[in-house]
Amino acid sequence: MSLVIKDKEQTTVSRPVRRSMADYLSSGVRSIKPSGIRKFFDLVQGRKDVITLGVGEPDFVTPWHVREAAVYSLERGKTQYTSNAGMPELREAIAAYLANRFHVSYDPAREIFVTIGGSEAIDLALRALIEPGDEILIPEPCYISYSPITSLSGGVPVGVETLAEDAFKLRADRLEAAITPRTKVLILCYPSNPTGGIMTYEDWLPIARIVEKYDLIVIADEIYAELTYGPRHVSFASMPGMKDRTILVSGFSKAFAMTGWRMGYVCGHPELIGAMLKIHQYTVMCAPIMGQIAALEALTNGLEEMERMVESYNQRRRLVVKGFREIGLDCHEPQGAFYAFPSIRSTGLDSNTFAERLLMEAQVAVVPGNVFGLGGEGHVRCSYATSVAQLTEAIERIGRFVERLKQG
Repeated sequence: MSLVIKDKEQTTVSRPVRRSMADYLSSGVRSIKPSGIRKFFDLVQGRKDVITLGVGEPDFVTPWHVREAAVYSLERGKTQYTSNAGMPELREAIAAYLANRFHVSYDPAREIFVTIGGSEAIDLALRALIEPGDEILIPEPCYISYSPITSLSGGVPVGVETLAEDAFKLRADRLEAAITPRTKVLILCYPSNPTGGIMTYEDWLPIARIVEKYDLIVIADEIYAELTYGPRHVSFASMPGMKDRTILVSGFSKAFAMTGWRMGYVCGHPELIGAMLKIHQYTVMCAPIMGQIAALEALTNGLEEMERMVESYNQRRRLVVKGFREIGLDCHEPQGAFYAFPSIRSTGLDSNTFAERLLMEAQVAVVPGNVFGLGGEGHVRCSYATSVAQLTEAIERIGRFVERLKQG
């Protein structure tokens, strides 16, 4: 149905009649599915005695001295805007930290700025890079936001499957097979959410050659960089010839137990960073000064506490992997992040059914693997960023649930 109106020159024009408020929404927003993770969070609400292994969040509280730095800044009246790029001293601390820990050097004045968490940085990078129809390669299973943000920016997300038998590493042959003349960007997330997979220097070498061969830009989401339990994380930006091709995204949420502070940062070539900073200026202005002060304290005086948290995750990781294997669920050994990604194929259930029944019948919440893209079906994601007591009880409940499934 159309509405006939006349413009100022009395020309008759036709406009569609919108029957509901949803008709005013952009087609891009309407086409995006709600978060599969959020669905299970909603199911947990109001249910007693549920053990939640679905939340990708440290169970540690932000260290007191970090909180105290923010409180003290408020007491001193530090409530103003900072520069769009963030406090110079924080950017200098980030540059020093990356150089010392991951062997990649950035100019804090031109190649780094502070964002509202790593998520804003990823959004800014995609918006700055994408022309309509550009293809963005995304190794999957992966963090659920990459594909929707790509679509909202006018790009075309293209999944590249990684497999449990490869320890969920990105294989060069699979990557190269997905490249077309429209391919522009490769998104990397290692250590991986949801699989816990990592990439070593040797693993990165063939990927770097492909990136150079096909003239790609890389967005490297390294938010879990500090959380590795074997080989230390190798930043893709540190690979030969890759620094200028890489937009490095990270932040304070995971390693420093600062999820609610929403403090992230992005590093890269000055032209790329400058373009992203323009969008940042017009959308959020700057990250909150109190959070920046807390982040500076974390980088300056919080590394020992961070290492203690990592060791605690490592203990829980071993507990969870051993537990899943003992109850008959194959489980790739995660080398990073704080997730296990056990296979539930032996139960005969798909991921959604397994997760729903586990919640209803055993009061344990996990995330079905299919929400993370290619290769996720047949798995569930379980966060081990919770107490040993909770993890032990959860494994026992899952074991009883699996045994009942076997008995029919």
